[in-house]
Amino acid sequence: MLTFYNEQHGLHHGRGEFFRGAMVPCFETPARADAVLAELGRRGLGRIVTPQGVPLMSLERIHTPRYLHFLRHAWSDWLALDPANAGRDAIASVWPVRTLRHDIEPDNFSAKLGLYSMDSGTPLTAGTWTAAKTGADCAVNAAHALRLGERASFVLSRPPGHHAGADFYGGYCFLNNAALAAQHLLDDGAGKVAVLDLDYHHGNGTQSIFYGRADVLFISLHADPRHEYPFYLGHADERGEGAGLGYNLNLPLPPGSGAPAWFAALETACIRLAGFGADALVVSLGVDTFAGDPLSRFTLHSADYLRLGERLAYLGLPTVFIFEGGYAVKELGVNVVNVLEGFETAL
Repeated sequence: MLTFYNEQHGLHHGRGEFFRGAMVPCFETPARADAVLAELGRRGLGRIVTPQGVPLMSLERIHTPRYLHFLRHAWSDWLALDPANAGRDAIASVWPVRTLRHDIEPDNFSAKLGLYSMDSGTPLTAGTWTAAKTGADCAVNAAHALRLGERASFVLSRPPGHHAGADFYGGYCFLNNAALAAQHLLDDGAGKVAVLDLDYHHGNGTQSIFYGRADVLFISLHADPRHEYPFYLGHADERGEGAGLGYNLNLPLPPGSGAPAWFAALETACIRLAGFGADALVVSLGVDTFAGDPLSRFTLHSADYLRLGERLAYLGLPTVFIFEGGYAVKELGVNVVNVLEGFETAL
């Protein structure tokens, strides 16, 4: 399995995030990707590949030009306000909620932050654009590798991506790597692509991007949004709209869910996937379903991820794995690589 590794991921390293009313150290740190890379090396699994850069028009297949322009220039705009901002991350503090307009981009930078973000827990830093763009390069390259004959590929990058929409960031995510991979697979000749999101948190960005389309089936297993982030999307009655009606399947689970309930939901997802007839599969691989994760209330254990990889292999689809969440850094590498090893050794 080829691993497309984002060597620039460490350039995005937030100083802190707002969490439950306090400024705390960021949960999403460079140590996350480092742990996975170290475990891949320890097991000798796969081959590490540096991605080729992709043009901005590839990103515009998913993200709006206005949003991409904002992200590219955000840090320089932040510094232009005050040179002292070099020592501070940019964090939104005001948002265009219901009845407020979002079609006009404000000149005020703080207002722009709010226009393009969904929370105050996702700091924008000096290296955010470079890290996110290189991650997007990894995603497109990994998708293209399937066209070249690879059975599977892995995107080892951060920041993650599945909360990012066409024109907004949040949940630690800036560019939607899973959506970019899925779109590239379609552009590369696939007729239909499935996206399976296994993160503890619902992939609201991915859902919103493909919600009106029938060529991408989006399925997500996640914590019930009545209790967990992103709160405002991910309910079971969200089935798609227009041409996409019936091509969105959410399988929310209650806090405290363990392996029996989670794998039962996975089987429901796999049955729906089999009926869809996809040409390829994109897996948003979050392992914050782990019992020891500080942001999760599911109770999967490390051995369960081997079983997960094996089940995905039996779908028999060319597969791109995209690294998403997972914040128990000590066990993170083992859990992620268990999925990949279970997939590789199943057949």
